[in-house]
Amino acid sequence: MDFIAGLGGGIWTLIAFLIALSVIVTVHEYGHYIVGRWSGIRAEVFSLGFGPKLVSRKDRRGTLWQVAALPLGGYMKFLGDANAASAGAGQAVDPSLRRQTLDGAPLWARVATVSAGPVFNFILSTLIFAGFLLLRGVPVETPTVGDIAAVPPGVEIGLQPGDEILAVGGQPVTDWTDFFAASAELPSQATHDWRVRRDGDEITVAGPDPLPARIGGVAPGGAAASAGILPGDVVLEIDGTPVSRFDDLRKSVEAAEGGSLSLTLWRDGETREVTLSPKEQDIPLAEGGFEKRWLIGVTSGGYFDPASEAVGPISALWGGMVQVWEIITSSLSGLWALITGQIGSCNLSGAITIAETTGQAADAGLGNFIWWIAVLSVAIGFLNLLPIPVLDGGHLAFYAWEALTGRPPSERAMSVLTSIGLTLVLGLMIFGLSNDLRC
Repeated sequence: MDFIAGLGGGIWTLIAFLIALSVIVTVHEYGHYIVGRWSGIRAEVFSLGFGPKLVSRKDRRGTLWQVAALPLGGYMKFLGDANAASAGAGQAVDPSLRRQTLDGAPLWARVATVSAGPVFNFILSTLIFAGFLLLRGVPVETPTVGDIAAVPPGVEIGLQPGDEILAVGGQPVTDWTDFFAASAELPSQATHDWRVRRDGDEITVAGPDPLPARIGGVAPGGAAASAGILPGDVVLEIDGTPVSRFDDLRKSVEAAEGGSLSLTLWRDGETREVTLSPKEQDIPLAEGGFEKRWLIGVTSGGYFDPASEAVGPISALWGGMVQVWEIITSSLSGLWALITGQIGSCNLSGAITIAETTGQAADAGLGNFIWWIAVLSVAIGFLNLLPIPVLDGGHLAFYAWEALTGRPPSERAMSVLTSIGLTLVLGLMIFGLSNDLRC
């Protein structure tokens, strides 16, 4: 039975991964296609997947749109391209049609067309992040209670939606920064006094610990996600010892140093046991550099959501762009740290880990899955901009050389560099897969 369950989980992970990859690749290749078309470059093939074609249709512009048998990516082939990567010496075409090839187009058109794939990945992610902001809004500035979650037995919740928080545990608060600072100073106990303004009156009610051992978020790929922990779970015990604050969980994880932990969870009126082992990870510090910490991949959550207010489309788009930029800068920082040896090589994951993480994101719900697609889309856009031949960034590096010298690199140089780039990409893929198995 365990084998059958594992097989079913593996199939679900593969399906989720292929759906995410197909969405990201389609958007990426469509960016190349549409900007190329606008720039006067003719597309011959738009393929989702590789290998033998399963279904296909040729449009009135002569572009063959197809779905191929191996759904592990996709490609755009322009008129005259030697191969799906648009690398190497192009095929011979009628001189009258040379302007419609990628090689024969003006430099500006080539730069725009090649850049469009990663840019469309970033646009997709920006729109997804902006959509979440539009749907969820942002917390109001004054600490105010929003939706209240279910609580386990023994937890007192005298708060109501709309309560404006004035003080917690005798500590006055005026904004969310004050609230979390005051909450961190409170002793670990099940109940505290909350001073709130309700319907214009100031009253004191009995409420829960403001920083309970409740899971707010689960990171795909972490030990908690692998163990089946979900947002909203409340940790009641760790190795048989009762806990009441999220900080108790954090300290237990650090003290275990990778050893096994048994957690008793409360979920929807039932208790369950899970066993997991923290993973050592390199965490970026605000002042620069990295710090090794033992983590299980969860964030804290309270027994109520902050009351929120709507944001406008412009603010949401700006927030989406900020989120994309933060992922790009953290990726750059992580890549440099990996190259310089500041962090371990196990931080480079391969397709197996990415697929497992995607499956875990899908298990956590549609919203988490869509958010993960946005994160992956930024990562793939960033990866494609690296100046490695056979990637978009390699083409852009060749175009930069042409812009500076007035002529493209020689065919021999292009061939040698493309071979080096292909070897490097394949080497990184193999190294990532070995990390998936080794780490």
